Parts: sequence; structure tokens; C-alpha cells
Amino acid sequence: MDVENEGLRLVQLLWGCAALIESGNYSDADIALYQLSQLASPNGDSMQRVATYFSQALACCLVPKNMRGVPKILRLSKTLSTLEQVHVKKLFFEFYPFLNIVYLITNQAIIEAMEGEKTINILDLSASDAIQWIRLMQGLKERLPNTPSYPRITVTAIHEKKEVLQQMGLHLRLEAEKLNFPFQFNSIVSNLENLDPGTLPIKRGEPLAISCVLQLHSLLATNDDEVVKVKGQRNFAELLGKQNKKVNPSPDSALSPFSPCPSHKMECFLNGLWKLQPKVMVITEQESNVNGSSLTQRVDRALNFYGAMFDCLESSISKAMVERSLMEKLLLGEQIMNIIACEGIERKERHEKLHTWIPWLELAGFGKVPISSNGILLATKLLQSYVQGYHILHHNKCLFICWNKIPLFSVSAWKF
Repeated sequence: MDVENEGLRLVQLLWGCAALIESGNYSDADIALYQLSQLASPNGDSMQRVATYFSQALACCLVPKNMRGVPKILRLSKTLSTLEQVHVKKLFFEFYPFLNIVYLITNQAIIEAMEGEKTINILDLSASDAIQWIRLMQGLKERLPNTPSYPRITVTAIHEKKEVLQQMGLHLRLEAEKLNFPFQFNSIVSNLENLDPGTLPIKRGEPLAISCVLQLHSLLATNDDEVVKVKGQRNFAELLGKQNKKVNPSPDSALSPFSPCPSHKMECFLNGLWKLQPKVMVITEQESNVNGSSLTQRVDRALNFYGAMFDCLESSISKAMVERSLMEKLLLGEQIMNIIACEGIERKERHEKLHTWIPWLELAGFGKVPISSNGILLATKLLQSYVQGYHILHHNKCLFICWNKIPLFSVSAWKF
């Protein structure tokens, strides 16, 4: 079987297996999984590799729904140590251009928004390492070569692990001292779900920039058994209607006002950020809707996104590289498992496309800011250093980082 036909066969088997599980035909689904095991491989081509992790996720779904304990144990995502989390994130940064581009675009937006300010406050909602803010200080120094004193920079970083924040703060303080920047680092040990923006050490009216990279969708995790009151749904839908906003009312969107979703949680969080009055807020999210009213929908949508993500690696990283397999398994594979096999509050990976985020941000009071033309120019130049296939799409004041014709990540800028 040639590679193209084998890839098509894998896709058909994955979709067919999901349909069988959905219908309760577990015996035939088991046969499909066995066939998948003969074709999928974590060391094969991109389709064989991605099929491996979808097969594992579907295997967890195969457990009968009336068995409450076993499915819950199987579906729990593996807990990585702090060192493993840092290492996997570093590999993602090195293997893909996405975070490099996002950091560049975000920093350029902050530099332009903070022109002339003597103090710069940064709220990092996706803190993990120091590289983004080290590059920001380097960029500011290049922009202000003859300035006798540089603006005071305060970074307030949010992360669940204290150790990550400690290392990040240490690196930033050392770099700030080297570059002669007055600097302060505030570490907040929390996840976004438990974060109250009103309690942060940020004074209203201070020059503030907010960065949120691939974290906002974590607020969409919810108990799927909860039912949103019809009255509340209608009120929210009417409010959107008054502002002439368009939201897909389909329940396959986690942000739909008609779905049993955490609309109140998201609404409160965005309102809290708005009250901080940021001069600029840059949000990066996966340009994918991996939600769905059925298992087959989630498999189909996730395959489109992660198929492209694995194709990117196939074009640039050797199959034999151990680090590639590690990153695929511990990062991409775990995300696939979470999307396909987890339900309720355990399903954290509820990506939404930008057109669905926009009304929520506007409803909270934010206004869209065009992505900097200088930022786009720099990002395009940087992207040329990677393999062919990556490109940037600029549409409706926002930026999309694409692989071939598939938009994979969106970057949008907002202001108070």
C-alpha cells in the first residue's frame, strides 16, 4: 500500500472507529482498533504517528459508559513533572516557529503601545520561561540606544508551579541587570480558572500590557452535565444581538450561548481583565474548533488540526530524533487524548476559532487593534528561515500562522 492510500485508510479507520464507539458497537470498534494497530506507528510517517495517538484515545473511549470508575482513571491525563513540562515546552519552541512568531508579534505590539512610557507593566497569563520578556528588553534597548534611562519594567507572571516562576524570575532579573533596566517580578502561583484579575498587584491606570498564549481556552472546561438556564441563554443571546455580534448558536461550540458551557466564568474573567484597563492585550489561540456534539465530529476536527501539526514536523525534523517522539507523545499526544477521551471538567483542550472569540472580547469591552505592520514584516522575515510551507495570513486586523493552506494559530491584539 503506498503512503497516500495508507494515510487515507488510516483516516477512514479512525473516523469509522469513532462512529462505531458512538453507536455502542464496541465489538466492531475493537476490530477497527486492531486494524489501526497494524497500520499506525509512533515512529512512522506523520499520518502513522498521529494515528497512534488518536488510536490510544479511542481505545480509552471503548470502555462501556456504564462503568464509571475505569473510564475516569483511563482518561486522566498523565501528570508530568515540572522538569518534563519545561523540557517539552522547550522542544515545542525549538521544533515549530509558532511561539517565536507569537513572541515577536506580541513584543512589537507592546513596544509600540508603550511608546514614551516611563513604566511598563506586563501581565503574563501564560508564563513558562523568560525568553519572551528578555527579547522585549533587548528590543526596547535597540529602539532607545541613546536613552540615559530605560523604562521600569514590572512583569506579573501566572503559573501553577512555583518552581517555574522562580526560575523565570531569576533569569529575568539577571538579564534586566545586564541590560540596565529597572525591573520587578511578581509571581502568582495559580491557574487561570482560579485567578481573580482584581486581586493582582496592578494599579488601574498604570501602563499595562497583557499577553495570553494558548491559555484562554482552558477556561472553557466545564461540567457537561450542567444545564444553563434558558433565561440566561436568552439574555446573553439578546445582548449579543443588540451589539450586532454574530455567534454560531450551534452547541458544538464551547463558546455558544446555547451550550452548557462556562459562559459566566469566561465573561467574569474577561471583564476582570478589562477593568485593568490595558493599553494592549495580545491573545494567541489555536485556530481550531475541536469541540463537537458527537465523538466523530471531535475526531474529524482534531485530525485536521493535529494532522497538519504532525506534517510540519515531518517536513523539518528527522523521524529518528528521540526528542521529536518525546514531544509528540508528551505534548501533542496528551492533547489529543484530552480532546477525544476526556469529558466534563477534565477536558481542558476546548479550542475555538478566532471568529468565535471576537464577540466575547468585544462584549467584555475590548476594541480590536490592528497587528503592527512592522511586526508582520519582522515575522514574515523570521518565517523564511524555516522550511517552506509556513506562511502568515493577515486578515481583518488579525494574524494567522498557517501550514500550507491551513491556519493553525491566530494572533489578535486588543485594547481597553
